[in-house]
Amino acid sequence: MMIELRHLRTLVALRDTGSLVDAAERLFLTQSALSHQLKDLEDRLECTLFVRKTRPPRFTSTGRRLLKLADEMIPMVRTAERDIVRLAGGEAGRLHICIECHSCFQWLIPAIDRYRSHWSEVELDLTAGFNFEPLPALVRGDLDLVITSDPVDVPGIRYVPLFRYEAMLAVSRDHEWAGKPYIEPLELIHETLITYPVDRNRLDVFTRFLDPADVDPAAVRTAELTPMMVQLVASGRGVACLPNWALTEYLEKQTIVVLKLGATGIWGTLFAAIREDQYDSPFMEDFIQTSIETCFNNLSDIKTVDAVGGKSL
Repeated sequence: MMIELRHLRTLVALRDTGSLVDAAERLFLTQSALSHQLKDLEDRLECTLFVRKTRPPRFTSTGRRLLKLADEMIPMVRTAERDIVRLAGGEAGRLHICIECHSCFQWLIPAIDRYRSHWSEVELDLTAGFNFEPLPALVRGDLDLVITSDPVDVPGIRYVPLFRYEAMLAVSRDHEWAGKPYIEPLELIHETLITYPVDRNRLDVFTRFLDPADVDPAAVRTAELTPMMVQLVASGRGVACLPNWALTEYLEKQTIVVLKLGATGIWGTLFAAIREDQYDSPFMEDFIQTSIETCFNNLSDIKTVDAVGGKSL
């Protein structure tokens, strides 16, 4: 066979990411392995698929035809796989989801909508874990999946990595720090820090930046929603630490500016926490895969996670 499904997935990754490096990362391949796979396909077809040394890559007419095929075939294969699971009796299930990150609504709602179109028979529910501890509820069976950036070693719970993100500090455009590449913890000692209304031990800006330096901001103010936090920052009422992908639209509108936390920045990982007994459930596996695909199709500046088998820590 000249064209294989892996070839189509590789071409789609290259188109969507815009570079060989990022495409290889998304597919959990080395850049060398990905380049070899593309060269192998070109040798089979005896033609060039894209122009090297251009970013984003410029596809030839043959490459564009294969991408059209990929956009038709890959969804069909995914649908067939789901149908086979149902025919095998694996369709029943309940998926009660809890999120610990307010800004997760930005990608989770589209992921749920996409998932519902394929698993309409799965009972779905969504709640926010801002006022209670969701992991004990997950262990008890009250919940089935928790989205968290703060994994805790709990017997019977597995953490599946979704993506990596950078925590950034948002400041107003006329702030004295605007234009600086990064800040150090002591610089926040005179600032009002705007956060979501959760315990500080669940916020990266405290646990990984301020607390290790034994520093507290001058004051802490809370806001329920990301747009509200950004508006407060833009009006000079404080600064806020948010995931890089949650700030993209505000940077494009030039509402705020952002700085790294420390010279090297602080990166975190967002996980899906699930019980061991549901780890291999087809409807659960497909929700995880749908969520990851939705994130990388809709969010900017996130990275894949190096994981054994692409699933566990």
